[in-house]
Amino acid sequence: MFPLPEPMRRALAAAAQAAEAGEVPVGAVVTRGGQLIAVAANAPRALHDPTAHAEILAIRAAARALGRDRLDGCDLWVTLEPCAMCAGAIAHARIDRLYYGADDPKGGAVAHGARFFGQPTCHHRPEVYAGIGEGEAAALLRAFFAARR
Repeated sequence: MFPLPEPMRRALAAAAQAAEAGEVPVGAVVTRGGQLIAVAANAPRALHDPTAHAEILAIRAAARALGRDRLDGCDLWVTLEPCAMCAGAIAHARIDRLYYGADDPKGGAVAHGARFFGQPTCHHRPEVYAGIGEGEAAALLRAFFAARR
């Protein structure tokens, strides 16, 4: 078994912080050339914003940090398969590579559901690498939802 890449470890730490704050435990990290640009955790409840998914917040922070709206040359690391909204943001931001941990058969839109990047209307398709940190990400989600049942 290989050690997790640092960006995914950071995303998992952000997801754990989200869970502690009562948010669904999802974390995201944007890197460029191996350098950390932005880290974010899910925060729809805290921000009273249904679009405040970890991916969206990380993309916004990275765009501000880099001073541009296109994030070509950047990679996004996220603990859960992105939903359709986040997949759309990834395409619009021109993210080069998407790395994600756990599959999301109910709400995911990369390998499940809409399969956003496979649609003919999708204007940018990142390279996608699934299953990185899957066990850790899934365990965080299971524990979070088990505590609420």
